[in-house]
Amino acid sequence: MISGSPIPSVVPAGRMAAAAQPVLALPNGLELRPWRPADAEALLAAGQDQAIRQWNLLTVESRDDALRRIERMHERWRGETGAVWAVARPGGAATGLIGWNDIDLAGGSAEIVYWVLPGARGGGIVVEATRRLSRWALDDLGLHRLRLCHSVANPASCRVAEKAGYSLEGTMRGALLHADGWHDQHLHALVRGDS
Repeated sequence: MISGSPIPSVVPAGRMAAAAQPVLALPNGLELRPWRPADAEALLAAGQDQAIRQWNLLTVESRDDALRRIERMHERWRGETGAVWAVARPGGAATGLIGWNDIDLAGGSAEIVYWVLPGARGGGIVVEATRRLSRWALDDLGLHRLRLCHSVANPASCRVAEKAGYSLEGTMRGALLHADGWHDQHLHALVRGDS
């Protein structure tokens, strides 16, 4: 920090845990809402989808496994280490997942993760959800820096990052192990104050 610069504020511990996870409206009529046990079948379907498994390393073998994962999502909210939403029509089943991993309240940062089931792909849902969730993380939660990382072999995620306002900062070599081996990753970021 440069001498004379104001000390950055940090998000106080307990801020997430003390509040219920919000439901966030998307402009396309969808919403982001907490996962619920009734969404276990969507999570199981995602675990069987080749594209989701390729880029997310998601393995869900049974309904019980899906239910355990949903409970862990809620535990991560209470533990202030993650915040995961279902993408759905109001009152409908989940068609995707979006959320924050590696939340560091004191450090003001988090990394976004997402996937959508095949029937929901191609309509800009992930871009809209990323924009909305980024506004929530910066404006409501008070984070400072958001990351979006993806394999360089996944150009769809590069387009999501660009359309959602994340700047490409570089390539991290051999940064993530996928089912087919180590992948280089693009690092994109959105920082408070970016236009």
